Amino acid sequence: MSNLSKIGKLIHLYMDEIELGDGKNAPEFLIASTAKVLNETGGRNWIPVIVKEVGEDQYEVIGNSFIFAVAEAAGLEKVWCIIADESEETEQISKILSGEKTPQINLSTATRDEIKAALQYLIEKPDSKLKGVKLPVATNRIDEAPRQYWKDFKPITQLGCGITTAKVNALKEVFYLTPQPIPEPEKVNLSTATKNEIQAALKYLIEKPNSQFKQLDLAKATEGIAEAPRQNWKSLEPITKLKCGIGKSKINALKEIFYLGSRE
Repeated sequence: MSNLSKIGKLIHLYMDEIELGDGKNAPEFLIASTAKVLNETGGRNWIPVIVKEVGEDQYEVIGNSFIFAVAEAAGLEKVWCIIADESEETEQISKILSGEKTPQINLSTATRDEIKAALQYLIEKPDSKLKGVKLPVATNRIDEAPRQYWKDFKPITQLGCGITTAKVNALKEVFYLTPQPIPEPEKVNLSTATKNEIQAALKYLIEKPNSQFKQLDLAKATEGIAEAPRQNWKSLEPITKLKCGIGKSKINALKEIFYLGSRE
């Protein structure tokens, strides 16, 4: 729809040709007082409004909406604008560059420094829900966690880093996730498995989406199974008597990753 010859150009548009769109709201005082200064200094907006064409001689603000609101309050007939293309990427970066949208980083792949910077921003915000969270602790715990597999932010509440269920939603302002599928490990012979192999297998079961083992104490279950006389078991039923948090209703789920003796 956009006229390619206009894209990137500075154009003086009539105010009635422009719609505000979903731009960021600003306090009335700031709009009114800035409008007064604008009129007193010649009525020219030296910082242009960013718009995209939505129809013939019709435009929508996608960046610097505060400037448009000020021009409107100042009673300007025309306002200087830069014409942008119609892509979502252009609209997103225009809002970010004009301070109307907070940039987000992918927590699935973020570096430690990126996590630290984002958390610091959230902690230092006025009225932050993350006040009291220790930045080094939260950064290290999140960085070391298997976040590439997370479907949501709930696992953070189990890291012991000070971010509780009541606080976790605040993370959505700066983070998003692109989860990868959890790789399924090879099945483990429980008759001969080492303690580390048992722990890794149980951890896989615990971290699976919709897992029956979400509340399982990994350390306790690992210890209990590792010390049991597993080499003599004919089935996985003895696990239910170890008082390690695995009852009869969960035995079948263990068969996904454990077997006993030879598989032949």
